[in-house]
Amino acid sequence: MISGVIFKNINVFRESFIFIFIFLFLTINNSLASDIGLINAEKLSNELNNWIILDARPQKEWLKEHIPGSISFSWEDYTRTDEKGIKFRTLPLEELAEHLGKMGINENSPIVIYGDANTSWGGEGWNFWLFNWLGHKGPIRLLYGGIQEWKNNKLPLKSGKEKTSLKKVKYSYSINKTINISTEELKKNINLYTIIDTRSILEWLKGHIPGAKRISWEEFFKDKERKPLNSIELKNLFKKNNIDLNKPIVYYCTGGIRSGYAWMVHTLSGLPSAKNYEGGMEAWEKENN
Repeated sequence: MISGVIFKNINVFRESFIFIFIFLFLTINNSLASDIGLINAEKLSNELNNWIILDARPQKEWLKEHIPGSISFSWEDYTRTDEKGIKFRTLPLEELAEHLGKMGINENSPIVIYGDANTSWGGEGWNFWLFNWLGHKGPIRLLYGGIQEWKNNKLPLKSGKEKTSLKKVKYSYSINKTINISTEELKKNINLYTIIDTRSILEWLKGHIPGAKRISWEEFFKDKERKPLNSIELKNLFKKNNIDLNKPIVYYCTGGIRSGYAWMVHTLSGLPSAKNYEGGMEAWEKENN
């Protein structure tokens, strides 16, 4: 009888310990997670003053029409050809931080990003990845359905440049190295990753990273509004393409833009952390020759 009571108490203690361990594990991981997610058009329209809104489309598209108060933030304006001749690299960090500060954005600013998953080659995904890479501490939201959904709801649009009174601030970054990968690291540990090429079939046939599988970035969204796939839809896409999820995923394209979109969809789906090879084929070809 006594041994039975002892055994029962041991089981109770063990279950309590496991519960506490899981609780602490989740608490710690949640505290480390970025505040990211989706926001719908109606909710955003009621909270315009609460967010800094970034339009990821080319500036000419922003000038034609944009969400009131939004700021043009296209990858075309914040990338450059680096000292190795590699195109589409992000601006030097200090320069990028200076630009953000002039826009009134600091590391705690609440940000909404939108695009159309078309004219910018998925630039909203690059923006989303960029702020996560910079270690942004404030909330980051993607407008679900982009500007298409905004129009569907017959919400107001502006055209041309608006008069703004942006107060210059300081943007302090803290690079999140876990969501990017260098050519050297990828080459050295190539067999440790599941590598997904998000370019077109023509680009793929001209050359690709050894061992990669191709899934066009356009398969990561759906419907006329080009809404990002949810978790179940993404898992089905992976299953259809025989993607090994037991290895960390690395997405790449030419220079990190389209792969940034795929990375964003992956990250929003709640799957284990993935990497965006920001250098892409531009870096792979130049740094492996």
